[in-house]
Amino acid sequence: MSTATITVIIVAVVVLVAIVAALSIRVVNQYQRGVLFRLGRLIAVREPGLRFIIPVVDRLRLVSMRIVTLPIQSQGIITRDNVSVDISAVAYFRVIDAAKSVIVIENVAAAIDQIAQTTLRKVVGQHTLDQALAETDVINADIRQILDATTVEWGVEVTLVELKDIQLPDGMQRAMARQAEAEREKRAKIIAAEGESLAAASLGEASDTMVAHPLALQLRNLQTLIELGVDKNTTVVFPAPLMSAIGDISSFFAREAGAAEALHPLTHHGRLNGATSERTRAGTTGADQDR
Repeated sequence: MSTATITVIIVAVVVLVAIVAALSIRVVNQYQRGVLFRLGRLIAVREPGLRFIIPVVDRLRLVSMRIVTLPIQSQGIITRDNVSVDISAVAYFRVIDAAKSVIVIENVAAAIDQIAQTTLRKVVGQHTLDQALAETDVINADIRQILDATTVEWGVEVTLVELKDIQLPDGMQRAMARQAEAEREKRAKIIAAEGESLAAASLGEASDTMVAHPLALQLRNLQTLIELGVDKNTTVVFPAPLMSAIGDISSFFAREAGAAEALHPLTHHGRLNGATSERTRAGTTGADQDR
């Protein structure tokens, strides 16, 4: 056998070994699982790492175990109170059983997208518009629960569903804006009415106090007149009843002074005796000077 023939054989063997190695060696990443089929039959699920298969006989299907984001396109939905809205959502799912996700269903993402759309219409249609706007957490949980109950047979877990956008008709938006404005006006009127009620109660208490003490009412009138007379260009006309009220106030203060003097007679008497003694001493001193 010539050298050329041997060289060709060696090259052929090397190429064959390289091809077999390329067909036999597989790398499973950390976020993947390898579903191994041999002659079309499921053999096992391979963990991450370097894996070897039999060329032509074995087939290794790689499945990602990461969470997948699936947008749910906007669609028209009629709520329970017959309002048409356009709602879009987003779903998050991940494979929990690699073998089922390959064997049971052909296209996991497409299947979840279709069932998510029908479930979204079904769940939102059971709620009124106000509930759909205010109870999004409840709707999200209901949709996720229904989807998860279906997809668990596919080896898939729906981890989260969120309503992304709710589009209302223009007429409904204007009506809601008017309703919100009316609600704000209602609250403002209620607050104003409560303030007037408190003010009226305070005025009632003040009037009862003034009725029980007429002098306090007259003093309040005088205070009002003083406030009016601050301006130099203001002319204040005192009515006749007010003049008599001023006299009553003067009499009141005179009575108060007399009562105070009656409460301290000794002090007053001492003051009188002191004044008399002073006058007596002054008279005596004057008489001595004359002599």
